[in-house]
Amino acid sequence: MTKLLRIDNALNLLLVCVPVAVVLEVMHADPVLIFCTAALAIVPLAGLMGKATEHLGESLGEGIGGLLNATFGNAAELIIALMALRAGLHEVVKASITGSIIGNVLLVFGLSALWGGLKHPKQSFNPTAAGVGCTLMALSVVGLVIPAVFDRVASAKIAAAGVAQAERELSLEIAIVLVITYALSLVFSLKTHAHLYVGGGDEDSHAAIGTHGWSRGKSVGVLVAATAFVALMSEFLVGAVEHTAEELGMTDVFVGVILIAIIGNAAEHSTAVLMARKNKMDLAINIAVGSSIQIALFVAPVLVFASFFIGPEPLDLLFTTFEVVAVALCVGVISLIAHDGQSNWLEGVMLIAVYVMFGIVFYFLPA
Repeated sequence: MTKLLRIDNALNLLLVCVPVAVVLEVMHADPVLIFCTAALAIVPLAGLMGKATEHLGESLGEGIGGLLNATFGNAAELIIALMALRAGLHEVVKASITGSIIGNVLLVFGLSALWGGLKHPKQSFNPTAAGVGCTLMALSVVGLVIPAVFDRVASAKIAAAGVAQAERELSLEIAIVLVITYALSLVFSLKTHAHLYVGGGDEDSHAAIGTHGWSRGKSVGVLVAATAFVALMSEFLVGAVEHTAEELGMTDVFVGVILIAIIGNAAEHSTAVLMARKNKMDLAINIAVGSSIQIALFVAPVLVFASFFIGPEPLDLLFTTFEVVAVALCVGVISLIAHDGQSNWLEGVMLIAVYVMFGIVFYFLPA
């Protein structure tokens, strides 16, 4: 309990970056400084959003609570992506989707399996629930592959303007299919097969999210305030992203896949790792795989829908070849590890190794 509180307090110390980022933005300081400060500020703000959502879920009942957690689980990443979408940074938006999917599965669950496995030689989780998650992720790969294949086939037979229009319509229709599938997956996990999924009602999970003593009014107030500040920090972050990428010798894709994905998920990452240390691997893998599913089946379609109302033009789901390959390999790797319902520290090392290799390739991938 003490260790959990220390980590929570350490994250909250980063809240000082919120006013610092505002001052730097007003002073028109170096965009790299603004980017770094805003990024650090988003980490504790995202954590506060998660805590408020979790407590609201507990006070409103299991069904509504599960829906709240499923809806707001990746709110920080969604807000960052919406700001980037408004700025017309479509490559950054799509890269952040890819980065969140592979980051949650490979980095988050990898760190969880490693940290938990160093204390517990063998850790178990429900293979059926994990298998359903892997299958839903495989569906997301199909959603990424179809537009890429269509682009290759159609570009040789249709004029460029026609291909672009067809890809936008195709992406919209695929987004509709994905979000309907996501809604049905919530019915599966929250209603018909809820027994396969672990809730967050014990002392360790409460300690990890820090929700003891929160009233419903406080939870709503914290959620609203944290969301507003995340939106503000995201605007600063997006405004400085191109200059920062250029200054640091990074491509927009690398910034989206690695940096923005980690920034938006940092608070949730720490909870999964801490739960694995407590030998609660069902909760850890539900956080990791569940977040990836939510990004692919909910956040990505929402961004496609939103792009018709904000930003210079609609967003398509045409990802780069390596992004598609990375997500496909990610699904394959986690399926191999999850099929037996057990994990150990070496499997955690292997997942992290795959993530690092992906990061290296994305860094050297030309823009």
